[in-house]
Amino acid sequence: MAADNKAPIPFRKTAELQQGATTVDDVTRALPHALGPEKSLLSSMLQDPQEYIGVAIEEKLTPEHFYLPSHSTLFEFLIQLFESGAAIELVSLVQRLLDRGLLDRVGGPSSLTDIYTYAPSPGHFRSHLQHVKDKFVLRSIIQNSNEAIAQAYDAPDEVAVLLDTVEAKMLAIREGSEKNTSPTIKQSVHEVIEQFQALLAGERGVQGISTGFEELDRKCGGLKPGEMFVVAARPAMGKTSFMMNMVEHICIDQGKASMVFSCEMSAFQLVQRLVFARSKFAMSQLSRGYSPVKGDFQRIQRAALECSNAKLYIDDTPGISINELRAKARRKKRDADIQFIAIDYLQLMKSRTKQAENSREREIAEISAGIKGLAKELGIPICILAQLNRGPEGRTGKNIGVPRMSDLRESGSIEQDADLVGLLYRTAYYAEDDDAKAEAEGKAELVLAKNRNGETGSIPLTFVADLMRFETGPPAKEQE
Repeated sequence: MAADNKAPIPFRKTAELQQGATTVDDVTRALPHALGPEKSLLSSMLQDPQEYIGVAIEEKLTPEHFYLPSHSTLFEFLIQLFESGAAIELVSLVQRLLDRGLLDRVGGPSSLTDIYTYAPSPGHFRSHLQHVKDKFVLRSIIQNSNEAIAQAYDAPDEVAVLLDTVEAKMLAIREGSEKNTSPTIKQSVHEVIEQFQALLAGERGVQGISTGFEELDRKCGGLKPGEMFVVAARPAMGKTSFMMNMVEHICIDQGKASMVFSCEMSAFQLVQRLVFARSKFAMSQLSRGYSPVKGDFQRIQRAALECSNAKLYIDDTPGISINELRAKARRKKRDADIQFIAIDYLQLMKSRTKQAENSREREIAEISAGIKGLAKELGIPICILAQLNRGPEGRTGKNIGVPRMSDLRESGSIEQDADLVGLLYRTAYYAEDDDAKAEAEGKAELVLAKNRNGETGSIPLTFVADLMRFETGPPAKEQE
């Protein structure tokens, strides 16, 4: 057993406080810790890595949560092996730790064997995990309070600055300790209808999954298992609307369980769009004094019921990391057999590896590769939105606003990993005068710039701005 496992790490109060100590609590004390639960977590992860390491990532467990340095080192190494896809079993683990010079730091072979054979009840994993996180929160409070006390003695004149600093640190502890409680689709639909009532008071056959856009389905044959579909555009082009139109068709019309990761919009906002776009009722009409008729109510109620019954799962964690997203997706695939994932959007995600810390390009590459790897691992298509740079605005004449694949921010890795790349734009957005804008009203286009398994080309669409909805084909006036 390594030396760092022999005794708890003590906590000593500042010298100033110790001089005025009047109770036993003012002398040396051990920081809060839960060695049994820590050992239990590691034991479960060693015995069933796929199940419990995934849970640990989803619950945002980090090496810092562990009290003993040996436990922290072992957990960090297990995460590295899990993310690399390496097999995790005791004999090879000992050898890998030995090769890396980490075996003594985790307590040696006897300590690993002791942890592995600890054999906790798997049903208590989440309970033990919460114990470990609670003790970490207590240690964080003590550490920050101790620092605040020392600073209060050292800089008594900087009261406002000190108070702001202490407040920010304590808030960070709270935010880090709270669980992500994403609302269910039923809860979100209920909120949407409640808000609506408050406002009133004042395809062809395809090989893969149909997108709901006939020409896109014809060109790509539908979204196939393992494919990564990148939909890129400048801001305000309607990327999220296009994505949610696909989600609606896949999840509601085809009845396939789907999951949406939204880094930008809340679950409520997405469901609101979904309900009213499906009912074809424009909420903007209410602000113009329109009074809904019986038919409007019927369509909204029918759309709300269809959305409520859909197997749609929305996670609106802002700035979600690729590791956390993958862990959540794996569990949802296992529990609900999701068939499609949509992500809004790539540049808002994070990768927290050391290699990505100082390079945004490296970070995007890791995220892109991680999403493609997840699509292949789960055997389902993943659609991810991405932001374009300012290239389209710099073009002139007929090419103004027309996007190219090279306009993708940090485009190299995205182009390489994607099976399909669709560049979305609306002509009216770049119109130079009112007449040109009226002429281009509703006209949209998806340029299929890359199609690994089929033809590329332009796909005409119609954008109904009031409904935030894209429809197949050009506007009706162009069809006449």
